Amino acid sequence: MGNKSSFLWAIFALFCPFVLLSQTPQDTIAPATEEEDYSQYDNLGFADQGAKRYCSPKIFGLSPQRFVSVAWDMQLAHDARFSTIGAYDEGDNPPVAETGRVRSAGGLRLGANIPVVSRNSILWQMGANFANTAYDIRDIQRVTSDNNSVATALNERGLRTAGLNTTVFKPLGEHQFLLFQGSADLSGDYTFSDMQSLRYLRYSAAAIWGKRPHDRKQWGVGIARTYRVGEMNYIPVILFNWTSVNRKWGSEVLFPARAHMRYTVNPRQLLLAGYELEGQSYRLNTLSPNERSLEIRRGEMRARVEYQRHLFHFVWLSVQGGWRYNWSYNADYLEDGREFFRGFTGNQKYAMLNELTNPLYFNVGIHLVSP
Repeated sequence: MGNKSSFLWAIFALFCPFVLLSQTPQDTIAPATEEEDYSQYDNLGFADQGAKRYCSPKIFGLSPQRFVSVAWDMQLAHDARFSTIGAYDEGDNPPVAETGRVRSAGGLRLGANIPVVSRNSILWQMGANFANTAYDIRDIQRVTSDNNSVATALNERGLRTAGLNTTVFKPLGEHQFLLFQGSADLSGDYTFSDMQSLRYLRYSAAAIWGKRPHDRKQWGVGIARTYRVGEMNYIPVILFNWTSVNRKWGSEVLFPARAHMRYTVNPRQLLLAGYELEGQSYRLNTLSPNERSLEIRRGEMRARVEYQRHLFHFVWLSVQGGWRYNWSYNADYLEDGREFFRGFTGNQKYAMLNELTNPLYFNVGIHLVSP
């Protein structure tokens, strides 16, 4: 895990020069608005001395916030290799149980994020998400007589995630804020007629303290409990959203989960380039004997370019494409579904060491965005 951690920090280092270089003046899409220094009016007599100002959760130039999303995600052909079930250290070379050619992997993705409380002093949103990944695996070869049949299970049932999430933005004044995010996801090879127990819910959360010095920048630091690389981990997080004076360039970063540079073609078209980590722990119902839960620790990094375009009213189109790097597709046995912490330094053994090659992917979505 140490090599992967170093690799991830190296990605972030690569983005830093782009943030600095992007400050080169470009043609403007709208007159730049100079930040107002409200302190100059303090002694003029009209300000309400009892009023408290709060910072906004938005800055100029950010890509539109999505309230409702419908998307189709697809990974192109790649190879898969699944080990026998045993007890392996990362870096071991276990016997191969199955191999196969994945012709495609993907499916429907749905998302909703609706404001519950929207005031100057607090913003609270609730959301739901669903993602289905159907596998078309051909040429499945049984290399050993081991009873492992992960490729067959994936081909027949696929993987899916359904969950709920919440976000709370609490301004502390004109320039400081707190941001809380939490989610609960049920992930596995279940179907709606064969739902798995809620004891296999996996929880993620993040807490960030931040500053918004002006209308073009907000930054923050915090900590997160996440499954972004497949297995549960606790990591520091860095928020950095920024827009240049001429509104052409910007960054949208919540490191290490995602980091993008943004270019505004015009008020109706945006281009983003960067990466995002995706992951979750998926329980394989069909391969979980007795009270032992076999869980695929699926984590991937997606290096991508995304094009966003306004269609009409509050409806936007997004098209993204790029390269999917397999961070992890290993598996763990969890006794009675009880999670454990391995982190970057733990030495717990894996039940399986699996490998996927790295294909191209694309994603097309329609989104209802905030005004």
